[in-house]
Amino acid sequence: MDNFKNLRGTVDLLPDQLIKWQNVEKLILEQLFRASVKEIRTPILEMTELFMRGIGEGTDVVSKEMYTFLDRGERSCTLRPEGTASVARALIQNGISTKPSQKLWYMGPMFRYERPQAGRQRQFHQLGVEFIGYESVRSDIEIITLAWDILDKLGIKELNLEINTLGDDIDRSNFQKAFLKWLEVNKNSLDLDSQKRIDKNPLRILDTKNVQTKQILEDAPKLFDFLSKKSLERYINIKEKLKLLKIPFIENSSLVRGLDYYTHTAFEITSGLLGSQATVCGGGRYDNLISQMGGTETPAIGFAIGLERLILLSGKDLEKSRDTDIYIVNKGFNAETLAMDLSRKLRNFDLKTELDVSGASFSKQFKKANKIKSKSIIVIGDDEASKREFVIRLFNNEISEDQQETISIEDNIKLEKWLKSNLLLDLKL
Repeated sequence: MDNFKNLRGTVDLLPDQLIKWQNVEKLILEQLFRASVKEIRTPILEMTELFMRGIGEGTDVVSKEMYTFLDRGERSCTLRPEGTASVARALIQNGISTKPSQKLWYMGPMFRYERPQAGRQRQFHQLGVEFIGYESVRSDIEIITLAWDILDKLGIKELNLEINTLGDDIDRSNFQKAFLKWLEVNKNSLDLDSQKRIDKNPLRILDTKNVQTKQILEDAPKLFDFLSKKSLERYINIKEKLKLLKIPFIENSSLVRGLDYYTHTAFEITSGLLGSQATVCGGGRYDNLISQMGGTETPAIGFAIGLERLILLSGKDLEKSRDTDIYIVNKGFNAETLAMDLSRKLRNFDLKTELDVSGASFSKQFKKANKIKSKSIIVIGDDEASKREFVIRLFNNEISEDQQETISIEDNIKLEKWLKSNLLLDLKL
């Protein structure tokens, strides 16, 4: 029988690799907690119609990249390609889209049928943050600042913020009419992909990567020229506040994002360390999405960050795991029972404790403790077990008398004193 392999575009994350993932996630969650953002969890599997309506049928995500299939009930189902539409659906379905403004985050696997490359897989992991019910410019600034500070806290280098405004529905409609007329005249000069987008998602042509099409688009109508006074003032206000906060930015009039639901603010944060696929974070305002999906008129803004790219960019210091505080060497029936009881007590006080369950000789257990660089060891044999005590000492070559102690299993005070003086731990047993 052939050996099974994972599907292309999916990867196994092994224990040593996950140390960095867990450290990155911990830092992210600390930042979100400090910003009073609460978690929401939605299903990985949704009705296909949700994404067709929420994201837009003309987008590349819906038309080319979704994992869609019929289930046993002949219903069209899709593995979620992004998180915002699912959050909007959850808010509407559970009757909380009309409740006071809320700040939400989610984290988990997403699925898109793309060409696998470094930092981009077909099953990938995404952090998303959604501010629901917020309309003010300050909410735009706060969400951009939150994304920027998360990346900065993770030590991501060469960060660049690009911003644009897409205006409101009327602005975009007026621009799109003029843009479509221009496209009719210049269609044959565009690359093939851009020609296909004319009838499906013409705004997406603006962020084409084709060099020749980019040059031709320099003569096309500019969305900025169709902004209402109110939309323009909003955009100017955002730029002024970013300057006050000393967050550097670049204006990119071609930045439209890949999804249909964006209005007004659109932004991306890139890193110069990623080459051509430089985007680390992308987001924007989507004031009409919830109402388009059957909810009430609800302003909202959010962003998403791909975790695989964060892992590539995060520093080496995040690859380190907390060292083992205590390794319990034990052998013999009574010793093993006592060791299990002791290990439970030590773990309850936030000590990273490894209990050797191999049944190997003492010498082999000592070698294992040395290999994982345990700070200290506890030794329990039959002699110690019969007296209900254990020997604890620092694990190095030169042991002084005050670094080794024989302690009764019931003597928490003596154990606490040893731990504080030798491991410099502040704990109460």
